[in-house]
Amino acid sequence: MSEPKIEINKRIISANHSPYVIAELSANHNGNIETAMKIIEEAKKAGADAVKLQTYTAETITLNSNDSDFQIHGGLWDGKTLFDLYDEAHMPWEWHEILFKHAQKVGISIFSSPFDNTAVDLLEDLNAPAYKIASFEVIDLPLIEYVASTNKPMIISTGMANEEEIEEAIEAARSGGCSELAILHCVSGYPAPAEDYNLKTISHMRDKFGLVIGLSDHTLDNNTAIASVALGASIIEKHFTLDRKGGGPDDSFSLEPSEMAELCKGANVAWSALGDINFSRKSSEEANVQFRRSLYFVKDMKSGDIISEDAVRSVRPGFGIPPKYLKDIIGQKIKHDVLKNTPVKNQSLEKPII
Repeated sequence: MSEPKIEINKRIISANHSPYVIAELSANHNGNIETAMKIIEEAKKAGADAVKLQTYTAETITLNSNDSDFQIHGGLWDGKTLFDLYDEAHMPWEWHEILFKHAQKVGISIFSSPFDNTAVDLLEDLNAPAYKIASFEVIDLPLIEYVASTNKPMIISTGMANEEEIEEAIEAARSGGCSELAILHCVSGYPAPAEDYNLKTISHMRDKFGLVIGLSDHTLDNNTAIASVALGASIIEKHFTLDRKGGGPDDSFSLEPSEMAELCKGANVAWSALGDINFSRKSSEEANVQFRRSLYFVKDMKSGDIISEDAVRSVRPGFGIPPKYLKDIIGQKIKHDVLKNTPVKNQSLEKPII
C-alpha cells in the first residue's frame, strides 16, 4: 500500500517528506494589514511552508446577541460576547487579495480556513491552493462538503472531535469530492497543556484512517510539535505572531519568529533522524570501530606455548580477534613468538579462527 499524500503548490506532504509547517496568522494582525504582511514575511524567513488565514466576519460566524449563550465565561476571552470577539479578531475580506499577492511575492504558500460558504467563494476567486477546516467546524458537514466540491486539498483539525465525528467529517469530505485529505490531531485549548495531547493518538489515526496525519499544536513551546514528528505527523500547524505581548486575541499563545525558526529546524531534524530501519554500520561510526574491544596478549609467549586464560584479555582497541572467539583460542598453540600488549591475530594461531 502506497504512503498517503497530498500536494499543495507542488509541495508533496507525506511521511516520506519533511514536515509541512503552517504558520497560523489567525487574529495576530491585530487590525493592521502591515502587521499581517510582516507576519507573512517573517514566516517565510523562519522556514515555514505556508501561512494560513481565517476567513469570516462576526456576522458569518455567530449572532449579535448579549444573551448568555453568546457570552464567554472564563478562559482567555472571559467577559466578551462571541460577536465582539470575532468582530475584533476577523480579517477584513478586502485584505485577502492583497495578502495572497504579497505571499506570492514573498514566495510562501497561503490558504485559509473558511467558516461559511461565502468565505469559500471568496477564496475560490483568489484561487486558494488548499483549505483548512477548523476544529470548531469539524461537525459542520455541509461546510465540509462545500469545501470538498472545490476539488482542492483539504486539511481538517479534529480538536474536541471523537472518532465517530472524525469519521463523519472524512466521509463528508470524500462524498463531496475531496481526493486529497489530511487530518490534524488537535487539542482545542488556548493554550493547551502538553499532557493533554496524548501524541500516541497520531499513530492510531494513521493506522485507522489511512490519511496524511499532522498536529495542530496550541502548547506554548515546540517540544510537543517536534515530538509528534517521531509518531508520524507530516503537518505541523502553530499560531504565529511578531510579538507574543502584542495584546491581540491569539498573541499570547503564538510563536514568535525565532521560535518558529527553531520549530522548522527541529521538525526537520526529527524527521531526518527517523530514517529507515537500518542495522548497518553508519559512516559516522567507521572511525570508532578501532576502539571496540578485541583480544590482546598480556604476556610474552614462545612458539609452541599453549595459550592459557591468563595469557589473553579482552580490551580496547579493536585490532585483534573479536572477544567472542576467546574460548576457541584458549588451549591453542602459538605458531611463533609473540610479545605482550600485541593483538591476537589468526597468523599467530595453530588453528586459525576466522
